[in-house]
Amino acid sequence: MTARRFAPYAWGVLAYNVVVILWGAFVRATGSGAGCGRHWPLCNGEVIPRAPAVETLIELSHRLTSGVALLLVVGLVWWAWVAYPRGHRLWLAALVSLGIMIVEALLGAGLVLLEYTASNVSVARAYWMAGHLINTFLLLAALTVTAWWASGAPAIRLRGQPAALRLSLLAALLGMMLLGASGAITALGDTLVFTAGISPDEDALVAALVDLRIYHPLIAFGVGGLLLLAAWTARRLHPTPAVTRLTLLLGVSFVLQLILGAINVVLKAPVAMQLIHLLVSDVIWIGLVMLAAAALAQDALSVAADEPPAPAPQLAGRGAA
Repeated sequence: MTARRFAPYAWGVLAYNVVVILWGAFVRATGSGAGCGRHWPLCNGEVIPRAPAVETLIELSHRLTSGVALLLVVGLVWWAWVAYPRGHRLWLAALVSLGIMIVEALLGAGLVLLEYTASNVSVARAYWMAGHLINTFLLLAALTVTAWWASGAPAIRLRGQPAALRLSLLAALLGMMLLGASGAITALGDTLVFTAGISPDEDALVAALVDLRIYHPLIAFGVGGLLLLAAWTARRLHPTPAVTRLTLLLGVSFVLQLILGAINVVLKAPVAMQLIHLLVSDVIWIGLVMLAAAALAQDALSVAADEPPAPAPQLAGRGAA
């Protein structure tokens, strides 16, 4: 287990977790969350259910893939412990990833044990869905930073960074979390209406979720402005090649996401479109985390310090020296 091979493994763990997240969204969108009943970690009280229904197979496969994801992150921590000195930032980043992964598993277990699945209609379920999405974003952020540093990127250094850069990146990160939470609530409403078949006239909460749907695209446009501001600030203050590439990635991905969101609304949220929409959201989030890590890195400070000073303005007129 060498440090040289750690980076590909870290990127692989990140990619695998994105797949698991998408499969979890498929479980929710198809109403299969109750496929194993109110049982966790067992499925309908059994280790291997007999004659399982389709919903049971979907839910069980998600649990199995989630278990593999947990083991992969445990392997990430162990590998970092073996390959790097004690107290190295990579070991700490991997350890943080494991901690968030454990919280992610507990949130998933809570959704099952509290029966916040399938056609359950409750305010608490909406809060759990939003919190689950925020924790998922935190997990992806930790795994992204781990893989980014493992690839040779320098450590993040906040001291000495321009306040405008720090504030714009923080606003963009918090905005993306808010957008993701609102998206999770919107997706819950779509599931209850289009999958569970609950009419807004039948339930006050479903009606409220349908009414709240308009706020998600409005938040998206606001967060788009924050992303644009963060990207522009990072590129102006620290114009490294990595920052330039990542700002381009963010711009293209966000425009694509707006188009996908519009298509999703017009087609009444088919499962395939929900998964594509979520995938692009994860790509934007990962790109934003990498942009923050690149812009706040020590070498970015060095690039800014090495830039030649701007020429002094020349006085106009016949008497100018």
